[in-house]
Amino acid sequence: MNTRREFLLKSGLFTAGTILLPSCAFASTTVAQHYGVQLYSFRDEMAKDALGTLEKIASVGFKKIESARSGKGHYYGLSPKEMKEACDALGMKLTSGHVALDDNFDKTMEEAVTSGQEYLICSSMPSKGQTVDNYKKVAEAFNKAGEACKKLGIKFGYHNHEYEFESENGTILYDVLMDNTQADLVHMELDLGWVIVGGKDPLDYFKKYPGRFPLWHLKDMNMTKKESTEFGKGGLDIPSMMAHQEASGVEHIFIEQEEYASTPMESMRHNMKFLGTL
Repeated sequence: MNTRREFLLKSGLFTAGTILLPSCAFASTTVAQHYGVQLYSFRDEMAKDALGTLEKIASVGFKKIESARSGKGHYYGLSPKEMKEACDALGMKLTSGHVALDDNFDKTMEEAVTSGQEYLICSSMPSKGQTVDNYKKVAEAFNKAGEACKKLGIKFGYHNHEYEFESENGTILYDVLMDNTQADLVHMELDLGWVIVGGKDPLDYFKKYPGRFPLWHLKDMNMTKKESTEFGKGGLDIPSMMAHQEASGVEHIFIEQEEYASTPMESMRHNMKFLGTL
């Protein structure tokens, strides 16, 4: 069996020239250990150098990651097995992954089992139509996907954007999903930033559907540009969110940022520093 050092040497993640980051890069390491990161935050870097980028993410202190679909597949050009081995070697866990609920979903589930991840998260509506009827059909499809995943020992879920909080005849479409999916089969990943862009308050959903949100995307939003920003610069009341974790049932909090003041890594360090002050 390969040791951790042997794997790192073979994969190029650990060499005699391993990058030594300044001490300030490790200032928020303890904070980062309590959170995960959505790899879409580092999408360009992952596309160019998946293994090297994973090493840098690990150096910040993150222990959990969530993958996202890319032009190179679900694991940025790595096989599911290689992704698992890389994370194991770096002391991280591939906990979740964003995927599509499409004709290739059987293969997607097989990959998830091989990668060792716990969750498969559908990252967008599988069918168009901002109507109650369509959302009921989607809920039925989600329940079936959840059942299929459960048989394989993985969990299925859904990640919202802002459009799910639109209404038809006074009925909020996201609520249709919540009311028509089985809690033991469909595990909601609530993107807190998109909730507030959609004009709603995450705390209201914690109260209405207690324990239904085992995963979060913690994302601050510039409410003028409707895009993500560094923590504390946008419209999300992060301290309030963090104070209500128990009500939501959250187990995994993934930080995601899609736009940056400088670079993805600098933004992530800012976010860690912000969380450290709470």
